[in-house]
Amino acid sequence: MIHSILSPRYRGHKPAYRRLTLGLIALIAGIALAALLRSPASAQTPRPQAGGDTTIYSRTSRAFEQPAPNLDASWAERHAAGDLAFEAAFVTAPARVNPGLGPLFNGTGCAGCHIKNGRGLLEKGQRVLRVSQLQPSHSTASDAAATLEPYAPEAESPGGNAVSVPGIGTQLQEQGVYGHAPEAVVQITWTEQSGTYEDGTTYSLRSPQIQLLRLDGAPLAEDIAISSRIPQPVFGAGLLEAVPEADVVQRADPSDRDGDGVSGRPNRVWNVVEQRPTLGRFGWKANTPTLLQQSAAAYVNDMGVTNPLFPDADGQMDIDMDTLEAAETYVQTIAVPARTLMDDPQAQRGERLFSTANCTACHVAELRTGAHKIPALANQTIHPYTDLLLHDLGPGLADGRPDFEATGQEWRTPPLWGVGLTQTVLPFSGFLHDGRARTLEEAILWHGGEAELAKETFRAMATDDRAALIRFLRSL
Repeated sequence: MIHSILSPRYRGHKPAYRRLTLGLIALIAGIALAALLRSPASAQTPRPQAGGDTTIYSRTSRAFEQPAPNLDASWAERHAAGDLAFEAAFVTAPARVNPGLGPLFNGTGCAGCHIKNGRGLLEKGQRVLRVSQLQPSHSTASDAAATLEPYAPEAESPGGNAVSVPGIGTQLQEQGVYGHAPEAVVQITWTEQSGTYEDGTTYSLRSPQIQLLRLDGAPLAEDIAISSRIPQPVFGAGLLEAVPEADVVQRADPSDRDGDGVSGRPNRVWNVVEQRPTLGRFGWKANTPTLLQQSAAAYVNDMGVTNPLFPDADGQMDIDMDTLEAAETYVQTIAVPARTLMDDPQAQRGERLFSTANCTACHVAELRTGAHKIPALANQTIHPYTDLLLHDLGPGLADGRPDFEATGQEWRTPPLWGVGLTQTVLPFSGFLHDGRARTLEEAILWHGGEAELAKETFRAMATDDRAALIRFLRSL
């Protein structure tokens, strides 16, 4: 029997009520501060708002957890209900509240991976490891998927070109409920490599080396591509969903017609609801088209919780559409933290250097949203610093694993809004797809491929210029 986490019993949960109260207080405070900043005294110098009217004025460790301040009463109520869905922790069935965990899983709830709605760590319970066979020989994706145990459903969509690993599928589940062993044991070792800036300053870059082991400690086959990924921040996602597809596609330049060395292109992925390929927007390789599908895939892949988009083999579901749509609404309606240091001369110089280095060819500063079912997201001028396109970032960051039209060296440009708050929200969290970069400097220095020239421009900068560019990034 499906038990919705939005039942009256759950709504009465006191910690959730306190979170709702704090959210409403933050909403009121944000509106008041927004009104102050838009008063006649400040109207002479209009400031670009990171999330348009969804912008919240907070630089605290809770900056990624606030509701968009321009939500009407109806959508604010839906946001609060979605907050409960996002915070819910699942348990094994049967249970009176939130049954459906497992039998194989990585985490027990959305908030357990996306810490305070920000990044996660490359740690068990948060990380995701996507896998596929490198040389499938006579087997096919459907043949390999058929060898999986029936208790391990996955969100597999037609058109995917990552061949399932027998016994694992395309995503590793590292934990199992009582009586079910995890699919493999993950062993991570870190390697360091050194480099030198043009001015003689040295630096060190680290990267994770991952090996999958059987439960007895023996290594799995070596012909498996492994892509380790940390959870991404979820705030502002509704705005990215609202950017018209035509605006995204028109920025693509797959043959590099303008000769700047940057040739982004869209990923086309299977849309489960529409039953056709559509533009991919979400995930490290833009392999998911909508936030509804992103949420549904996370439920089944990360928690083992089946749902209307990805039911089990018998068509049964652990959660209903109301719960799934509540989680979708929550991530659609989270506020975007405002940029700071707008009048700081060093940050202003860093912004100019960021543009001079052609970082803005991929990290596009300004986009415009179009129509959306949530009025607060429609027709907003936003500053996410992404083009939502795939770019070849070279062998240094390659995972060797295809994902629909994305190659093993391509990654979607991650938004940079809020990047300066990353380690305020979660100390010691890292950057890039697998969290390897401990600092923003390291993240830049790992860039290659289409971003090689931009990386080299940064590496050749004087110390003061590098500091200015990083100060700009920390202001976002």
